[in-house]
Amino acid sequence: MRASSGRRPSMTVNGATPVGATTPEEVAFAQEVQRGEPILEVRDLRKHFPLTKGVLFKKQVGAVKAVDGVSFDLMQGETLGIVGESGCGKSTLAKVLMNLEPATTGSVKYKGEEISRLSGAGLKAVRRNIQMVFQDPYTSLNPRMTVGDIIGEPFEIHPEVAPKGDRRKAVQDLLDVVGLNPEYINRYPHQFSGGQRQRIGIARGLALKPEVIICDEPVSALDVSVQAQVINLLESLQGEFNLSYMFIAHDLSIVRHISDRVGVMYLGRMVEIGTDLEIYDHATHPYTQALLSAVPVPDPTARESRDRIVLTGDVPSPANPPSGCRFRTRCWKAQEKCEREDPALTVREWLEGRARHDSACHFAGERENV
Repeated sequence: MRASSGRRPSMTVNGATPVGATTPEEVAFAQEVQRGEPILEVRDLRKHFPLTKGVLFKKQVGAVKAVDGVSFDLMQGETLGIVGESGCGKSTLAKVLMNLEPATTGSVKYKGEEISRLSGAGLKAVRRNIQMVFQDPYTSLNPRMTVGDIIGEPFEIHPEVAPKGDRRKAVQDLLDVVGLNPEYINRYPHQFSGGQRQRIGIARGLALKPEVIICDEPVSALDVSVQAQVINLLESLQGEFNLSYMFIAHDLSIVRHISDRVGVMYLGRMVEIGTDLEIYDHATHPYTQALLSAVPVPDPTARESRDRIVLTGDVPSPANPPSGCRFRTRCWKAQEKCEREDPALTVREWLEGRARHDSACHFAGERENV
């Protein structure tokens, strides 16, 4: 794991800490989780968006299955990377975990407590501990608010975190933590570059001293050099404040650099999950192998001799996914069994070594002649 152990240091002035918990949810969420134990447990999570017809009398005729049976654990202090094609359900998964979108069915537990059905004070308590960094640094910041108001807004919702008289100093401390000049507190978002805006978004996410931060493609809109700065910042903050990350991205090289474990999604499902070494060097699911074969190689010689996997056909509609294995319509290993049976995300008994990790394929195995 990349993060250091121990309690998170305070980021508020004079070492101020939040007032004691008052609701059952706050009491439960105040419990510490040991390193290596799950802090977030997701089981069979589904989010279906209804398809309707009619104007006055709407009738549901189907559903877009954006997230359809996803299960995983996020361990305390680790970074779990989530990769997959556009439209596979990564961002919807993040919104459901934050309760920005209500789950259709399934379970999301934070520190052993079910949070997918929370509202009111309970939802407020969990959102203090689970924060989000959004994808677009240009639209995620209110252009009419100063940086000080943007970063300090969480203190208005959770006043116990920072006393009113200390909030300006707390915001300046946060700007310093993310590498920005504390004197920029009165500036507006349009006065910053893309990388600086994303740092402001990260500072806002850190304001309430959360334990989990969900990063929804936080560097996809940035230049490569700025991407490296933001990634290095996230890594240093993880060690300093003992954070757990769920990091969503398209760039497989970035995900490998920052992640301890990696999950691969396809059409609303998790098809493979394992450590970064298991996924990148010993992938067993055909879809993961196809993704990795598309990663650009800087060496021209190696690029020419490389055996690239070119998938045929289009991604099926999430409103009408294929029966059985959802990848079978584009898979070169597909057989009759794949049409009949939906493969479970589990370790196949014939796999050995680092190939022994969860894979949702009836014929999981490492690729030959790479």
